[in-house]
Amino acid sequence: MVSKLTGVANSPCSWGVSAFSRDDDSPAYTKVLDEAAAAGYSGVELGDYGFMPTDPELLRSELRSRDLSLAGAFVPIPLSDPDSRYIGETRALEVARLLSEVEGEESPVVVLSDEILMDSVRSHCAGRIGVEQGFSMPQWEVAAHAVNQIALTVLNETGLRTAFHPHCGGFVETPEELSFLMEATHPRILGLCLDTGQYAYGGGDPLQLVRRFEDRVWHVHLKGYNAEMASAARFEGWDYQEAVSHGVFCDPSESTFAFGDLIAELDKVGYSGWLVVEQDAIVGPGTPGERTEKSQSFLKSLGV
Repeated sequence: MVSKLTGVANSPCSWGVSAFSRDDDSPAYTKVLDEAAAAGYSGVELGDYGFMPTDPELLRSELRSRDLSLAGAFVPIPLSDPDSRYIGETRALEVARLLSEVEGEESPVVVLSDEILMDSVRSHCAGRIGVEQGFSMPQWEVAAHAVNQIALTVLNETGLRTAFHPHCGGFVETPEELSFLMEATHPRILGLCLDTGQYAYGGGDPLQLVRRFEDRVWHVHLKGYNAEMASAARFEGWDYQEAVSHGVFCDPSESTFAFGDLIAELDKVGYSGWLVVEQDAIVGPGTPGERTEKSQSFLKSLGV
């Protein structure tokens, strides 16, 4: 059990509602909220801006009627665009203002990530990125400055904290890329969102990440990781979407990665944020509601 934990939440992406793709038959937000509450979660992430109500009073009412809180929101920004700071500030502030009006300054986290272009080299080579596919030093300087300034603006204008999410298919995927970004940004302004599945597929060890950046881990996405499928994806040369559709990210209870060890490590370093269950693809048997119940039962078996 993580003794200082804010709570356990789920994300609309577990129902097929994603910042990168949305199923044609995505459910209404009310169904997502109903099933998250029924499964015993204490919070949800916002999902794509506009999926849930953007009127703060209505959204607050919908959440409170189900005893749910907003854990945060995922905000993709185009780091490879020279104007990424200005584009990102507009997006992040729109989301941050909604979060702060619904929840105040206490717990929601703005989660920044690089925007994935599905036809890009990065998306095609996700899970097997080499130095030759990365940013040049001038590009890194622009990107790091943009992320730092977006986080500072969000903090100054809303009081909310911002965490960066390394994501496969984006320009911050590998442990080396994430380390560079963390070293080039201010530790009190920009934190880190650990996504267990994304970081593992990008070549990293989530436990080592917690140990190295324990003071900057402000948000955690619990995503299952299938190491055997990841190996197949690299061998076959699948792009990001192909790997996801084949199940490289799986239910936490079926993950190669040991979540019990992660929970123990987070407790050891005094983690006090949210744990957010995510399943990026609707794979495997059962409905999304049944799978969210399965994930919740699994976490309870670990003492969460």
